[in-house]
Amino acid sequence: MDNPAEINYFVEIASNVIIAGLILIAGWVIGQKVHGLIQNIKKLDNTLKSFLGNLAKYAILVLAFVMVLQQFGVQTASLLAVLATAGLAIGLALQGTLSNVSAGVMLLILRPFSVGDFISCGSASGTVKSLGLFATELSTPDNIYIFMPNSNLWNTDIQNFSRNDVRRQDIIFGISYNDDINKAFKTIEKAIAKEKRILTEEGQAPQIMVTNLGESSVDITLRIWSDRADFAALKVDTMKTVKEALDKDGISIPYPTRTIEMSEAANAAPKTKTAPKKKAA
Repeated sequence: MDNPAEINYFVEIASNVIIAGLILIAGWVIGQKVHGLIQNIKKLDNTLKSFLGNLAKYAILVLAFVMVLQQFGVQTASLLAVLATAGLAIGLALQGTLSNVSAGVMLLILRPFSVGDFISCGSASGTVKSLGLFATELSTPDNIYIFMPNSNLWNTDIQNFSRNDVRRQDIIFGISYNDDINKAFKTIEKAIAKEKRILTEEGQAPQIMVTNLGESSVDITLRIWSDRADFAALKVDTMKTVKEALDKDGISIPYPTRTIEMSEAANAAPKTKTAPKKKAA
């Protein structure tokens, strides 16, 4: 290898290999650092941390790989064009999947619900068991598994029953038109007086009011506030307590009734008319 040209060639190759190695090492180190920084963001969900961290890390590695190719004299413009075309084709083929991913990212950022919340979306309701980038898993109160794509969640209204700490509920009791409304009010008020789960702060005090004059009953609404955790149990207990108190005070809860009147004209058999016979010519 006494030829200076050969020596320069091998030196150039060796230097390019060393520089390429340093670029790859730097890309790996920087990618790991960025991944770690994203993982330390406390406000982000763990699933979103993992997704964004890996996305940033591999984006840096791809950039480092392109720089390595340029170091060896490879024209990367055409390569990038091919990759862009391939990415567009893959994106069109996976349009539905990518829409689920984008919806999942938005759900993880905006956090309309968390794991453990009871939500209702469209025709589905249940407790959130997991929230991923592609789909959300729910469990209904009767323990039915629901797998819902994130795009469906993102494109519909979401009701979160677990977000607010305090909940209000209206319980309706129907009494007879012959019963004393004020007496029913006092009976209901006395029945719930000892219930400690009902909140009594200003703006949340229980309300008793007539809300409807039905076909067979006067509807009295009991409006109460309680902590979210007591909502379901308080409802069934209050209905039982108030029903027993109304029965004790002689206030009836009527059944729907119908009065049917029959007239003699309606029962009479219809008369038929006969056409007169024509005389023969």
